[in-house]
Amino acid sequence: MTVDRRSRTDGQREARSPEEAVGDVIIPALDGNAGLVAEGIRWLPLAPLTMLVDDAVWTLRPDARGRVQVTTGEAGEGPVWRMTARDLDDLVEDQTTVMALFTSGRLNQPRGRLGQLLDWWLVLRSACDAVPIHTPGALDLTDAHGEPLELGRSFGPGDDPRDMRQFLEAAGFLHLTDWYSPGEMAEVSSDMDRAAPSYAPDDGRSWWATVDGGSRRLVRMQGFQRHSPTAEALLRGDRLASVAALTGDGHQPAEADEANPIEALFKPIGVIQGISDVPWHKDCSLGRHSYECCRLTVGISVTPGGPGTGQLRVVAGSHRALILPALEQPGLDLPIVALATGTGDVTVHLSCTLHMAEPPTVGERRVMYTDCRLPLDPRAAAEGRRRLSEVREAAPTTVSQPSAAPA
Repeated sequence: MTVDRRSRTDGQREARSPEEAVGDVIIPALDGNAGLVAEGIRWLPLAPLTMLVDDAVWTLRPDARGRVQVTTGEAGEGPVWRMTARDLDDLVEDQTTVMALFTSGRLNQPRGRLGQLLDWWLVLRSACDAVPIHTPGALDLTDAHGEPLELGRSFGPGDDPRDMRQFLEAAGFLHLTDWYSPGEMAEVSSDMDRAAPSYAPDDGRSWWATVDGGSRRLVRMQGFQRHSPTAEALLRGDRLASVAALTGDGHQPAEADEANPIEALFKPIGVIQGISDVPWHKDCSLGRHSYECCRLTVGISVTPGGPGTGQLRVVAGSHRALILPALEQPGLDLPIVALATGTGDVTVHLSCTLHMAEPPTVGERRVMYTDCRLPLDPRAAAEGRRRLSEVREAAPTTVSQPSAAPA
């Protein structure tokens, strides 16, 4: 078992014309993977999609068999998506998504709703990547013994890393309790207060939000390790390294000398403008899932994060399901789990696990986030799995692997 979902690598490639993107990639993918895509097409409420690409026009129309017919010309109904040749080529290559264009203000949709384009994005990703669209009942959320996962389970420093790994592979997240001491978190919190005056709006290394009453609040400090010896020590420490090692895929913590290896976040009450508490999304929602997933996103609770104080919520198993990469998907049957953390607790989620942060309502929260990334060299991932296998063989008992659907 592996959480390494990468199927593409970066490199120089010739830009495709719209005719090449449609004729050489999209139509062959829809035809060649028709059986794989059909159930999702029948389940999604798809209306004909008109794509206006520079001067060319195509309509994608679903039929009763769960196939897609691609014709030239505009449909008189359904959503219309206007894009450039570069947008279409990047979409085919998983370099961009509907959400990336939307959040950047570059999405041009003369007719229809955003959700309609997201549904069609699922169809195109399914066909181009040979991955089925998730439909209700398709995902098995069981543990290594075939029993239903105990989704509210947490793990402590003394628990078996193999159990943590199997839970992470199946559920897409972990809650680690008492990973760091209250004393360490108090030092980090003090460092946050001292660092805050060195950040300013529009400095390119911080996020700001407006709260009730109109005041501007600092909500995210990038490159925080430069202001906090404790945060820098945590980046280099054994406890974060042990989290990275859980998968056996060669994940590595960010290096402390990078530009932004760790961020410190303030979670104020009453945000009315700006990005502080991000709604439902996958970290790969803007593209490049097939190049980079799955990274481990590690949240370190400087102060508690529970109901009313900005807790994290995750959708169990969503890393193994081709679903909408952001927003709430109608009819999604996967369970939502709230991860209430204490001071020094850690949350871990895979970069394609759907998650969100609740806006605080009764108390503010402080938290740090960092990533553990897959190695660029796939041989390093293989070596990580080999080392993990040696550890398992040396253990007194063996544990079978959980079943998993493709991501």
